[in-house]
Amino acid sequence: MSNQTLALTPELYQYLRNQSLREPELLRALREETARHPRHSMQIAPEEGQFLAFLVRLMGARRCLEIGVFTGYSSLAVALALPADGRLTALDISEDYTAVARRYWRAAGVEERIDLRLGKARDHLAELVRTQAGSYDWVFIDADKVNYRHYYEASLTLLRPGGLVAIDNVLWGGAVADPRDETEDTQAIRELNATLLGDPRVDLTLVPIGDGVTLVRKRLPTDP
Repeated sequence: MSNQTLALTPELYQYLRNQSLREPELLRALREETARHPRHSMQIAPEEGQFLAFLVRLMGARRCLEIGVFTGYSSLAVALALPADGRLTALDISEDYTAVARRYWRAAGVEERIDLRLGKARDHLAELVRTQAGSYDWVFIDADKVNYRHYYEASLTLLRPGGLVAIDNVLWGGAVADPRDETEDTQAIRELNATLLGDPRVDLTLVPIGDGVTLVRKRLPTDP
């Protein structure tokens, strides 16, 4: 038997969802509304949202950061997983996309847990690095790919030791493994993946869920 990761046929993928997905009604409604959006492919898969929420609960995270909100599926999943005193700082550039997110945050009763900051993520991250370095438990990066390296470095600075960064789209639909694909986004993800592999500051694992999610743990000074 091969030790390669099992390929998911449509039938097996549906079985996976049927047997493991516990999607709250509001998340399902948001996913279905976003499916009608012209840029619906930017939304994460529901099993990925459940996976992110699982990690937040597992860590007991209270201070979270999301870089790239879109219509808010991942931020809603995370906010629902936070304790009552937990907070999520959410960065996005689009008022239109996040207006959808706000509706669902409000309906779910978690709007007060989410600090939405509109504008260029690099500008907001510079301010956070200046004032809140080392104070976040968990970060999710799912934004413009050409800035992934910058977002990663800023996130690592913002994380406490032992904190976690989850980075989406690291398999990029398989394009990262296609040497003929030299587009800017693909090369940016390839370069980030290579950087992560060689970064002694972190532990990492690449999980083949959704479009590929790399989990990066900021190492403790006492780690062997």
